[in-house]
Amino acid sequence: MIGYVTLGTNDLDRAAAFYDALLGDLGARRLWSNDRGIGWGTARNLPTLGLMRPFDGQPATPGNGTMPAITAGSREKVDALYRKALELGATDEGSPGERGKGFYGAYFRDPDGNKLCVFHIG
Repeated sequence: MIGYVTLGTNDLDRAAAFYDALLGDLGARRLWSNDRGIGWGTARNLPTLGLMRPFDGQPATPGNGTMPAITAGSREKVDALYRKALELGATDEGSPGERGKGFYGAYFRDPDGNKLCVFHIG
């Protein structure tokens, strides 16, 4: 159902380095880019994550309550992606752990302050 999610950035180069390194571990790559943004995914017909400079020219700000969640494939991959995100400059919003029956997740904010979750069910 979801085609893509877009997050705002005030520093596209910094955001690109963060997401190139983090999402590459999931097999994602840049599917498109232009002077305002970049989109990552595994195929053009599957959901993508985009980082954009705001169209209105105003500073990007994190949405209160906005949180894309990225499926990791295993608990070990959740742990690894969480650690990598922190190494790349993310801030902790909840270390990896069981968050409900069968839901294992970790939470962090990217360098622009956008909150993300990496998770595995099972």
